[in-house]
Amino acid sequence: MSTVVDGRALAAKLLNELQDQIGNLTAQGVVPTLRIVQVGDDPASTIYIRNKKRKGASLGIDVQVVKLPETVTQTALLHQIETLNVNPEVDAILVQMPLPVQIDAAAVVAAIDPAKDADGFTPANFGRLWSGDEGPVPATPAGVMAILQQYHVPLRGQHAVVIGRSRIVGRPMAAMLLQADATVTVAHSHTRNLAELTRTADIIVVAVGIPHFLTADMVKPGAAIIDVGINRTAEGKVTGDVDFAAVEPLAGVITPVPRGVGPMTVAELMIQTVALTKARVAHD
Repeated sequence: MSTVVDGRALAAKLLNELQDQIGNLTAQGVVPTLRIVQVGDDPASTIYIRNKKRKGASLGIDVQVVKLPETVTQTALLHQIETLNVNPEVDAILVQMPLPVQIDAAAVVAAIDPAKDADGFTPANFGRLWSGDEGPVPATPAGVMAILQQYHVPLRGQHAVVIGRSRIVGRPMAAMLLQADATVTVAHSHTRNLAELTRTADIIVVAVGIPHFLTADMVKPGAAIIDVGINRTAEGKVTGDVDFAAVEPLAGVITPVPRGVGPMTVAELMIQTVALTKARVAHD
């Protein structure tokens, strides 16, 4: 009998614990402040940002959007980032992806002050993560680690297969699992005999953006299955990268889509914003 993760309930639990930290900051006259830079009007981005603003408001975190037109130049966007970097009232900065084709996304991310990097994507923080040092980390992998820990999934010495090597999920996910003493295999579009690898995995994290990519014949009984995919079918239904109906009976622990990893990503962003605020207050 598999355990289906309740991402909403777990996120609510973690955010309830965060309230004490926010209360302590408020007592000092400090309000955690997150600024989200949005370029253009991508519908999915607008929904994600709305969710972040709503969650922040419910916690007492000041989340505001800096909205720029689709036609913004690289220079103008970098200037806006620097304005936020030097603003002492801004604790955390997030640039909402995707960015328009005329923008060098890597350069924009690199321009964020690492001490205000809400997403953990700056080269400095990415390097800290792989070095095993403390610092901001990407929210989605952090949410996955919280799920694994809260659901008591063993990590030390276990074989974890991460399918996908993006800077947003796959690569930082591998680093975090390594730090937890898992034995990690990173698979991608050029990996051969993928099913042979996944059938040896105690933990599978899949983030490829292909509906029902992970099928039952790729999973060994009892494995923990983490589905990071968010896909929309032709009928408008949201589904993940895992064939949930087929895989769920085999899994030890499995995340659904929706209500799995998604709520945890937003929760971890709020947790990280508060952590950056506390670091700023301690430094001041």
